[in-house]
Amino acid sequence: MTNTPTNTRVFRSILITGASGGIGMALAAYYAAPHCTLILWGRNPQRLEEISMRCRACGAQVVTREIDLQNGQAALAAYAEDDQAHTPDLVILGAGLADIQGHDSLTEDPEKVFELASVNYATPISMATAAARAMITRQGGQIVLIGSVAGFYELPFAAAYSSSKAGLAFFAKAARLAWQRYGVFVTLIAPGFVDTAMSQRLESPRPFLVSPRDAARIIARAIAERQAECVFPSPFKVLNVLMCFMPKTWREYILLRLAVGQKGRE
Repeated sequence: MTNTPTNTRVFRSILITGASGGIGMALAAYYAAPHCTLILWGRNPQRLEEISMRCRACGAQVVTREIDLQNGQAALAAYAEDDQAHTPDLVILGAGLADIQGHDSLTEDPEKVFELASVNYATPISMATAAARAMITRQGGQIVLIGSVAGFYELPFAAAYSSSKAGLAFFAKAARLAWQRYGVFVTLIAPGFVDTAMSQRLESPRPFLVSPRDAARIIARAIAERQAECVFPSPFKVLNVLMCFMPKTWREYILLRLAVGQKGRE
């Protein structure tokens, strides 16, 4: 028995970045099936091996690549190799970093800001463009960018993270308009709190927490329906609307008084 519901499109070859993380692993497990080749990228070799074994047990062909996406040029070169060898028709760009300004710091760490900008924005939009160029020549494909609801808010304690996700969201909108005429569809995924190692580091409540498995199901449905944007869980959709209509002074008052910390650094 497979995980694939009746409304899910069948993909022949799927590339997933961040496949050694919570959401990426869950998506790899979700799509694992005899008809499919999975190209799994991640930073953690042990977790890559773990998810590879699970996917192969489901009958999928699996190729792994241990890579750090801070090096955008290396990522593009690696993508070109995997695209030539496996011609993915679905690319899920899910790798990401998060960081929060320490309570005793006046600003975020400049080096961490650069890492976040590279991994969360510069590398995925470059890879998305490379994927689109290849897919256009093959007359179709789908690209998924995994952002965050944090991209809808100017978080003063996580300016680099929230702005990198905001940039990713804007890119997804523009790229969808540019590429859909060629049969290449772009979906932005903007999750709230998912129970992954990244969110477990937060020293604050995690309202409406979603498991990685449930997140994978929601994301797969959005992909199957070729949604332009998928925000989940649903309370965050309501919050986004409320914040849009809230006076600027009220919005800034609330954001400045949010207190969020983290247990450690990635």
